[in-house]
Amino acid sequence: MTISNETKVGSLTAIAIVMLILGFNFLKGKSLGVNNTQYLAVFHDLQGLTKGNPVVINGKEIGTVYQTNGGKDMREMKVTINMKEEVNIPDDSYAVITKSFLGSVQLEIKLGDSKNLKKDGDSIRTIGTADLIGDAMKKLDPVLYQVTSAVKSLDTLLGTVNSVFDPNTKNNIRATMENLNKTTAALAVSSASLQGMLNTQTGSIAKTVDNLNSFTGALKNNNDKLTQTMANVETATGKFAKLDLQATLTNLDGTVSELKGMLAKANSDKGTMGLLMNDPRLYNNLNATSNKLNLLLDDLRLHPKRYINISVFGKKDKSGPLMVPLPDTVNAPYTNQ
Repeated sequence: MTISNETKVGSLTAIAIVMLILGFNFLKGKSLGVNNTQYLAVFHDLQGLTKGNPVVINGKEIGTVYQTNGGKDMREMKVTINMKEEVNIPDDSYAVITKSFLGSVQLEIKLGDSKNLKKDGDSIRTIGTADLIGDAMKKLDPVLYQVTSAVKSLDTLLGTVNSVFDPNTKNNIRATMENLNKTTAALAVSSASLQGMLNTQTGSIAKTVDNLNSFTGALKNNNDKLTQTMANVETATGKFAKLDLQATLTNLDGTVSELKGMLAKANSDKGTMGLLMNDPRLYNNLNATSNKLNLLLDDLRLHPKRYINISVFGKKDKSGPLMVPLPDTVNAPYTNQ
């Protein structure tokens, strides 16, 4: 029996189409076998997990990631797991995304201890992403792992601080630090000044202490003189205390009273002193007497022959007496009586 070329071409074409479909499904993560069990896992962060990544249990690949769907809000990433082998998965199992040392991403299922098993289409509980490098470091050096965790926490804290502090707050903190630097510089200058004051050789406090020592030394050297001075002061105060101060004050009060009486009499028109000080007639009489005396002296000076006649050949002065004293503008003026 001869097979035509058309039949051969058609058979090869059909086989190629089947192989293409199978290969396409394989690349999509669909199992080529009979088993086609699927599970659902929900993550908040896929950490680079994509369609076709392997699904392993205890290091053995038992399936692939069929598809990932985050919806429109992309808050919950739903991962569909397509199983290649029939595996019993307990209800308390959980799925976690892990990374290898080379950076490849896979989905690992950690089996639980429950007697109840997952069924086709059930959801598997998930936890945060596990890091194989972190696990290895945790096993190799727990202290280094804790330091790394602390650095991550510090980085998170710094990120939070940067997000909380706005530019104004950062500028205020920067200004506060600058003021703190200035304050520190001022404290350094003050400390240097204080150190200079406390210097035992040239410091002002040392000089003050030296002056105080000199003063106390001078007091010590003059202790005898001070003692004698205090004794003299004590003697003087003793004598002053022995004085009859009350009698002295009484006598002084009587003297003041008498002086006040005398001043009162002098201010009144009674008594000789009062009349001399307050009666104007004495002044007028003294003024008239002085005027008449001046008149007599002027008349005697102008007409001496009227009072003393000793001339032999002269004749007697028969002119009338002087009625008004001559004016004397040099010494004191005369007043008409």
